[in-house]
Amino acid sequence: MEFELWWVWVIIGVVFIIGEIFTAGFFLIWFGIAAIIAGIIAFFELSIVWQGVAFVIISAILLAGTRRLANRFTKKQPPGIGADRFIDKTGVVLEEIDNDKNTGRIRVEEDEWRADSLEGNIIPKNSKVQVIKVEGTHMVVIKVE
Repeated sequence: MEFELWWVWVIIGVVFIIGEIFTAGFFLIWFGIAAIIAGIIAFFELSIVWQGVAFVIISAILLAGTRRLANRFTKKQPPGIGADRFIDKTGVVLEEIDNDKNTGRIRVEEDEWRADSLEGNIIPKNSKVQVIKVEGTHMVVIKVE
């Protein structure tokens, strides 16, 4: 009895499609579809080279061709939502901000954040600061006089 390679492709395809359910955006689904098509090619007993080439080409076409669709569903967060809502707000320094020592914490409204100085200067504890931007988990601030 000969090993049925098409089942392997179908299983890989199903795993990619299930993985898509647990990830944000449209990315894994295209590999899942390409794997299932490679499985169909394997079912008709074309060589492993044809299967692999089909998988790569179909994945690339689906990724490139559906980029606009994916962007429509994964729009960037509008300003004023999430951490961006703190931009232009004032806060107080809880721990001296020193970019060279990688120290600094601030409180804005009820939330505490790691902070960096926009200008690179040291900002002492209890100073008032204004949030200029958010970079990852850090607020970038300037001292308010």
